[in-house]
Order: sequence, then C-alpha cells, then structure tokens
Amino acid sequence: MAKKIEIYDTTLRDGMQREGMSVSVDEKVQIAMRLDRLGVHYIEGGFPGSNPKDVEFYRQMAGRRLRTAKLAIFGMTHKRGVRAHNDPLLKELLKVDAPVATIVGKSWKLHTQKVLHVGLEENLNMIGDTIRLLTRRGREVFYDAEHFFDGFLDDPDYALRALGVAEEAGATRLVLCDTNGATLPAEAGEIVRQVVSEAGVPVGIHAHNDSECAVAVSLTAVANGAIQVQGTMNGYGERCGNANLASIIPAIKLKMGYDCITDRRLSQLTEASHYIAEVANISPEPHQPYVGENAFAHKGGLHVSAALRDARTFEHIDPALVGNQQRILVSELAGRATVLKKAVEMGLDIEGDQATVARILKSLKEKEHAGYHYEAADASFELFLLRELGLYEPVIELDNFRVIVQKRKSAVISEAKIVLKGDGNGELPIAFAEGNGPVNALDIALRKLLPRKYPRLIDELSRVHLVNFKVRILDEHKGTGAVTRVLLDSSDGVDYWGTVGVSENIIEASWEALVDSIEYGLYKQRRR
Repeated sequence: MAKKIEIYDTTLRDGMQREGMSVSVDEKVQIAMRLDRLGVHYIEGGFPGSNPKDVEFYRQMAGRRLRTAKLAIFGMTHKRGVRAHNDPLLKELLKVDAPVATIVGKSWKLHTQKVLHVGLEENLNMIGDTIRLLTRRGREVFYDAEHFFDGFLDDPDYALRALGVAEEAGATRLVLCDTNGATLPAEAGEIVRQVVSEAGVPVGIHAHNDSECAVAVSLTAVANGAIQVQGTMNGYGERCGNANLASIIPAIKLKMGYDCITDRRLSQLTEASHYIAEVANISPEPHQPYVGENAFAHKGGLHVSAALRDARTFEHIDPALVGNQQRILVSELAGRATVLKKAVEMGLDIEGDQATVARILKSLKEKEHAGYHYEAADASFELFLLRELGLYEPVIELDNFRVIVQKRKSAVISEAKIVLKGDGNGELPIAFAEGNGPVNALDIALRKLLPRKYPRLIDELSRVHLVNFKVRILDEHKGTGAVTRVLLDSSDGVDYWGTVGVSENIIEASWEALVDSIEYGLYKQRRR
C-alpha cells in the first residue's frame, strides 16, 4: 500500500495574509466546505485570538459536518511572564470547538532573543507548557517549528531540542517551517531526513515561496520522510506566497505514487482551484501548472501536430486527471494540424483539401501579423474560418456608421448612427441611439436596427450581451496613431465567447469586435 500523505490546508489563515486578500465569514465557510469536498485532511480556519471574524468562522463551522477534513485552530506559545493556563490567547483557543490545535513556536535563537526577548531555556519551557495545556484539554497538537531551517543552520542542537520538547509535551506532528522561504530543496531534504531519523512522531513541512522553491521543498521533504504537507490553494500567502497545494497534490499522487486524495476528488482539483479564486475575488492564474487554463494549451505548430498525434509528447499528465483539458491555440505560430483540429471541432472536414488549408494558413498568419489575436478570440476565429471557406452568410452588412461625442456641462453624451446595406429597393435601414460611450451607443443602435430588418432575430438578439471589454495598444511608439486591438467577451447566458477587432481607430476596432460578437451569438443559437 502506498504511503499516506496528509494534506493540511491553511488557505483561510496563512493564505489570507496575501496583500489585498480578504473574505467574509460566509466566504470562509464556502471555501472550507469546498476544501472538504476536495478531500484535504486538515483545514486551518484562522487564529481565533487575533480577530472576531475567525471566532465567528469556527462558530459557524461547528454546526457543519465535514466528510474528509478535520478543523484545526492556529495559535502560538504563551506569552513570556504568563503561565499557559492564564494566557488570554490560549483561553480563546480553548473556547473553539476544533479537534486539532496547531501551535507555532520559535526554533531559531535569533527570534528567541530578538523577537520574543526571552532566554533560550524559557522559550523551550513556553513550547512545552503550551502543548501540555492543550493536550490535557483533549486537543491533538501539531507543533509548527517556525524558521526551523534557518534555526537548524544557525544552531542545529537548539533547533532539535525545541522539537524534542514539543514531542515530549505531546505534539503528534513536528512541522518544519521554511518561514523565510530561503531554503533550497537539496538542503531541505538533508535536514528533513535527519529530523525524521531522530523524531519519535511524524514530521511535516510548511514552506514559503520566497525563493520560488516552496513546491520543490515540500516534495523533497515528502521524499525524505515527511508525511504531512502544509500549504495553500493556488499558493496564496504573504510576500511571494506559500507552497501551492494545487501543484503539490497531483505531484504527490501522480508523480511520486503516494496516497493523498482519491482519484475522483483529484479530478475536481481544477474546479476547486478556480472556485476558491473566484470566492476570494482573485482572477485564476491561467499559467498555473496543472489547473491553469493554459496548463495544457498548445500554440506552436510542431507542438500542436505532435500533441494531436499523441498527447504524451507535450503533456506531462492526462489533463482530465486533474479536471483540466487540452486546448489548441490559434496564432501566427499555427500549423496545419491546428487549423484541421479547429475545423473538426466545428464539424468541418477539410483535411483532404491541401490548397484550401494552405490558403487559410496564409490568411491567418497575415491577420495575426496585422494584430489579430485569435487565441483570445475563439468566436472570431470560427467566423474567420467559415468566411474563408465560403460557408457563412453575414447578418450585419454595414453601409456606414457615424459616432458623435459631445461634452456638455455635466455629462459626455455619445450618439451613434448606423446605416446597413439595403435589400435592393433603394431604402437603407437607419437607426440612431445615445449611449454612455461610443461603443455602447453603437451597440444600442445596432440592436434597434437588426430586428427591423430581421424581425425573427428579436428573441435571439436579446440573449447576447457583453461581459468584458479590453483594449490593447499594439505599437505604443506611434502614440495616438497606434494600432489598437479590442477584445470583447460575450455571453448568451449559456456559453461565453471572445471576439477581436483591430484598427488604428479604436471605434472601428470596437465595431469589428462587436459585430463578430453578435454574429457569433446568433450563429450559435441557430446551430442549437
């Protein structure tokens, strides 16, 4: 049977120390319940002695049933000059209904003398007395040896004595903390191996990412005998963050062959990572290993061709194992395989028409050279492909448009006029609209005009709405004359899609992306 590795999540405590990160009590509860569904073994919810929010979190969690996880409270050794049972923070900890208490203590002489301002023996007494108090009150205690690696390098005997005192007092886990994130993996591995060989209870690892080594240090610690890994989802944390459990969990299970969470729960990892990011109001990192949107995205033509023949050529695992998926990106680097893959996804078979594929590739590279960015505009690429193949009849055929922006005393008013091509009887469909900006005015005018020309589109058009609007200047050195790229994200309440427009005129670029957005939305609904 594979060795069992405990996953200890501290997103709700250590992760919340990330600059600008804050969640409500209800949001903390949501995250905790999602972590439990993922299958982590311990959830550290906060430091009850530090703020009312954490106290309320544990109160709310007391009435909830956790399937896989145990709640852990966080605290520190009692204050100098105060007996453990009289320490106000420890009293608060003991009021909380949680089976595990994680206590942080000093292992580095520098901190003992410069931060706590206590003698070396007094620090050891504080560690022992605190842990004994909690164990006598029925709590399982994990000892987090803060700055352990720095302390070990400074004075290994004292650092190991601190661990020994914690173990003798009843701690069931000795967690070695790389609090400054300064330790490199090889050095961490040697130290963990020595501690594991001497300790009488299991050892854990708690690494920070200041040297970009937190994941590597954690995995090296596991390889050298640690059975518990502490970290945060998506690596959230102070300064450069903590060890990223979204990378550690699949590495432990898929790469190292150890047991941590079930296969079924592992397949929920990407969804859980993104869910927690959204609840914390942080955009998911697209380039994050394993769970990022681009983790299994292929752009280079040779890479795409190889990956489509056998995904193992450029994918280190099957993305489905962590709930992710392969993505083929369309860009100026695209090759024949990319275009064929996209065509197949659209239900088109053009593999046998080499001349057409070559023509599409040439046109695609020219468009990308001009500034189009199709890997972020999937809908515009589909429309591009349909137009190149002569398979698309446009709904919107513009004759002309005009936009007027007028500054009045208390407001800026934008007015748009749109004229579409007529149907041959000499009359041109025209509409006017005001909006809170020129693009909004164009959008409103177009939505007025289309139902007049195509009455059947009223219901379909009402479902399409703009979600996001992004502008990028492509050649900044030209100043106000630079080429502008506009990317729009749209939705019909079911699906989301991206469109792109490029021009030296930002209004024209916006119009192009807007038209593609509406055209694609109508096209999708007609295909359903």
